[in-house]
Amino acid sequence: HKELASKYPESFDASVPEDLVYSGKYALTDVEPETGMTVGKLVLSPTRTYAPVVKKLLDTMDRSDIHGMVHCSGGAQSKVGHFLVDGLHVIKDNMLPVPPLFRLINECSGTEWSEMYKVFNCGHRMEVYCSPENAEKVIEVSKSFNIDAQVVGRVEAIEGKSKVTVKSEYGEFTY
Repeated sequence: HKELASKYPESFDASVPEDLVYSGKYALTDVEPETGMTVGKLVLSPTRTYAPVVKKLLDTMDRSDIHGMVHCSGGAQSKVGHFLVDGLHVIKDNMLPVPPLFRLINECSGTEWSEMYKVFNCGHRMEVYCSPENAEKVIEVSKSFNIDAQVVGRVEAIEGKSKVTVKSEYGEFTY
């Protein structure tokens, strides 16, 4: 990978240790077998915008029925914890499947899944907090934009400090 560093010096920070620059076992041209896409395309695929979904939800639902929205970037699955008041426990126990890109990142980096869910959205990018009675409307709106959606969990009252629990195929993690 040193040839990439010399050919494209602007593509990395020279202060990063050399053994970490372009680390990993995959080249950007390698094909990921599950998707048939190159690793480069997986990494560079644009993230879908949720603005049309949010606009339609705000236009078609009573805003008091939407208790909160979280875009799971910059804190990923633990991000909602920054907005909770004490006495609330968010339990995510019906997660969407983890896309191949995040499994590749985990495999190549050796990062623990507890950290993966704190750093990467792992395919679960947008949360809308509402009552169970309104969940189907949110799912319907999402699907009208060809975005898979499902109820991924619930919020329960607890004693003490707030917390977020993720229960996934890779374990149970509390933040």
